[in-house]
Amino acid sequence: MRTKPLSTPKIASAEAELVERIMDEFHSSIRELRCTGMGRLVKAGLSMTNLHVLGLLSRHGELPMSRLAEILDVSLSNATGLIDRMEERGLVERLRVPDDRRIVKVRLSAAGSRTLEEAEILKKDLVAKILGQMTVAQHERLARCLEDVRAAVARVVAAEGPEAFGHTHAHDSQPHEVEGLHGRHVHLQRSPDTRSLQTQPLHTLGSEA
Repeated sequence: MRTKPLSTPKIASAEAELVERIMDEFHSSIRELRCTGMGRLVKAGLSMTNLHVLGLLSRHGELPMSRLAEILDVSLSNATGLIDRMEERGLVERLRVPDDRRIVKVRLSAAGSRTLEEAEILKKDLVAKILGQMTVAQHERLARCLEDVRAAVARVVAAEGPEAFGHTHAHDSQPHEVEGLHGRHVHLQRSPDTRSLQTQPLHTLGSEA
């Protein structure tokens, strides 16, 4: 006697439940990994806020103070205080624009670059310890799964473009979305003419005449 095949609604329901389970497991793992990673960085004397600023400067190069404050979603005075403390630690450097001495830019220092490298080492060490709790067979299965995920992402990007993930490369003329300290997203965009970095809050896009 043949087994009666599952109906389409049940299959769809089972798939939806599986997708939900995958998403829950993924987000839960990311949250735990992030919390543990933050704890390790704090113990090493590295502020998450400082690392956020260093990461921005590493990716986008030197930034005017006003732009940095906008990206971080803080007032200019708060951003200035933050940069003051980071400059005292030698993590960043201030420089004046020759054509307009009123404009102050911030850039990553050599010590700031080393701090980012140390943070990356801590993160890699944490991931290595996690993988150390798994068997070789689990490593192989995980590698295959990640390859499948990467291939699926590539297909979505090819079909819909990088903007499907709210991201474009900083050197492109297209907007690049980053998250400020308070969760508000802003756009970074390089002007086609000047290649200068511009920022704009997402809620204002399309509202200008």
